[in-house]
Amino acid sequence: MTETLAPNVTYGPPEGYAAGVTRELVLDLHRRMVRIRMFEESAGKLVESGDMPGFLHLYVGQEAVAAGVMSVLDDVDQITSTHRGHGHAIAKGAEFRPMFAELYGKTTGYCKGRGGSMHIVDMNRGMLGANAIVGGGIPIAIGAAFAAQYRGDGSVAASFFGDGATNIGAFHESVNMAAVWDLPVLFICENNGYAEFTAQGNHMRLDDIAERANSYGIPGVVVDGMDALAVRAVAKVAVDRAKRGEGPTLIEAKTYRYFDHQGIKGMRIPYRDPAEVEAWKERDAIRLLEVIGTERGLATPEDFAAILAQTETDIADAIEFARSSPDPDPADILDDVYTV
Repeated sequence: MTETLAPNVTYGPPEGYAAGVTRELVLDLHRRMVRIRMFEESAGKLVESGDMPGFLHLYVGQEAVAAGVMSVLDDVDQITSTHRGHGHAIAKGAEFRPMFAELYGKTTGYCKGRGGSMHIVDMNRGMLGANAIVGGGIPIAIGAAFAAQYRGDGSVAASFFGDGATNIGAFHESVNMAAVWDLPVLFICENNGYAEFTAQGNHMRLDDIAERANSYGIPGVVVDGMDALAVRAVAKVAVDRAKRGEGPTLIEAKTYRYFDHQGIKGMRIPYRDPAEVEAWKERDAIRLLEVIGTERGLATPEDFAAILAQTETDIADAIEFARSSPDPDPADILDDVYTV
């Protein structure tokens, strides 16, 4: 049964959410998560080896959130992301070649090598951009939702952010505006328990961030962010509600990142108990979906292995493409900077 936490807050997906799950859905969610995981791990290793410039904020561990939400969105639906945004872009349909090229700083990248990891944009897929500013994408999603409402085109917007972003003014102002105007937007808090290196309990009194929805009179939902099917179920309810003109929903997905705030190596400072990390890894989202798929006879280990093999091939091709792509010409440094 759904447990009521506060006047507008519920815990978990609708009862019976896993009924009617199909083979196609299991493989779709698995493919999205595997593509995120393998892209992230490959990119992380390339940076650590010095082959790729810069540094990365990796999404590994949180794949079920992006996969679950994107599986109920269309290309016309728009999203805003975070500094940990590769997973959102890939789950929304971004391609490996321009993704890797952007991280390598090449002209064939999504932003011609000018944006890098924290500014991936794919307008054709409704990906309005990753954002290096904490919470910076939230008001942008409000603008997208207002435009959708004004046009009456039936599309929705979704904004992804972490637990720390719910402490800033832009979050509260945006949620309030969306609530007052019944904007078609999903606020998706990926609560991995840490705002950079600070545990949630050290920067807020709430255990469940979804309770902040009560201040604005909108629904708040807490969901297991390691269960892609559960995330999909609550996102589907929120999307349908938004498309009926009933306004926004705040979804808090309890999830976890496996790596440090940035990079793929161990913790630079001991702010997390290694036992905590391992406990969350025991609930790995990809493995959980594989168990569900095989136990229900919807997919086989061979099906999952085929997705893994194809993704490996795609990644190898994309890395070679990125490495062989041209570097930017210094003479073009002012292109796309100013407009008249």
